[in-house]
Amino acid sequence: MTKMLPVNDYVGMSFWLISMALVAATAFFFIERDRVSSKWKTSLTVSGLVTLIAAVHYFYMREVWVSTGESPTAFRYIDWLLTVPLLMIEFYLILSAVSPKKVPTGIFWRLLIGSIVMLGFGYAGETGIMDAKIAFVPSMAAWAFIIWEIFRGEASKVNAGLDNPNVQKAYKTMLLLVTFGWAIYPLGYFLGYFVDGSNSGTMNLIYNIADFWNKIAFGLVIWAAAVADTESKTS
Repeated sequence: MTKMLPVNDYVGMSFWLISMALVAATAFFFIERDRVSSKWKTSLTVSGLVTLIAAVHYFYMREVWVSTGESPTAFRYIDWLLTVPLLMIEFYLILSAVSPKKVPTGIFWRLLIGSIVMLGFGYAGETGIMDAKIAFVPSMAAWAFIIWEIFRGEASKVNAGLDNPNVQKAYKTMLLLVTFGWAIYPLGYFLGYFVDGSNSGTMNLIYNIADFWNKIAFGLVIWAAAVADTESKTS
């Protein structure tokens, strides 16, 4: 018999709440594809895929947490390994949507590889393949590399050369999400593995809040830019 979710299990409640929010966001992004011009459809499709993949994993993660009380690390990292690179690819996609020139594919690969390295060391630390404190360092270095690329690297230079206020605004907001919104994740990792008396409940609650904010907000930023750009061309 499946164990029921206790009403006082706030971590379990957060899994359930966020899974439904991700389902709703998925439906929204896919429906809104018909509202924007063709050059933006891929970006909204990727946004919908991010929330769809995350929603499916959140249903499984909730089940693991409620049934065992243990952190669903494997499901969590399968989710992140799929969705985080897709979020990084969104930078390449929004630049490509409006750039008069072909956006260098190096941007795509650097952001993709940086996100995989960041997650790989995070997984190694959380599963005991590496010491959690040692793995934290290269994982944060990879995150810093991603931030550098979108702040000062080639991606930033391509964005600076575009004459599209909607993409400029979206890029800036996405940059802030990666810098400050993603900072919630290492906070959860730190509280889960560095602090005396730490517990998996606190860590998972923080991770859940971060996913709720970053995955849905990322898509909404792109949606807003796509709608504004589309309407500016038809008005």
